[in-house]
Amino acid sequence: MSQNNIKITPYHPKYAEQTVNMWRASKEQAIGQNEIHSFESQIDFLNNILPKEFDIDLAIIDKKVVGMIAYNESEVSQLYIHIEYQRMGIGKILLEKAKEQSRGRLTLYTFEVNEKAQRFYEKHGFKIIGRGHENEKNLPDIQYEWIFE
Repeated sequence: MSQNNIKITPYHPKYAEQTVNMWRASKEQAIGQNEIHSFESQIDFLNNILPKEFDIDLAIIDKKVVGMIAYNESEVSQLYIHIEYQRMGIGKILLEKAKEQSRGRLTLYTFEVNEKAQRFYEKHGFKIIGRGHENEKNLPDIQYEWIFE
């Protein structure tokens, strides 16, 4: 698939249901656990809480949400790619946008069980700076940092 088909656009609530469905499926596949939050609470989080601190961009192909990233100038909060569209460069495109908007340094967390995400972030210049952060899933996680060189 050509990356020319991918449209990166700021998040709009008209994409809320598609975005949350994609996010839930991607996360469940990545960590092997069902989502603990209700669909409705994630819609609320996406529409009303996340945008207060983060820019949210979507990757769209043929009107279908295939990826999302939430970031600010120092942190990536969320990055999810549709399970049928992984390993096609979409995550890289979204991550590059966050890097361009950063102050030259980004941090993020990923679950220790999510080895695909670890390989992805390390491939894109992130280094481990911490482990074991407690989170609502009670899973060990890894903190990463990227510094512009």
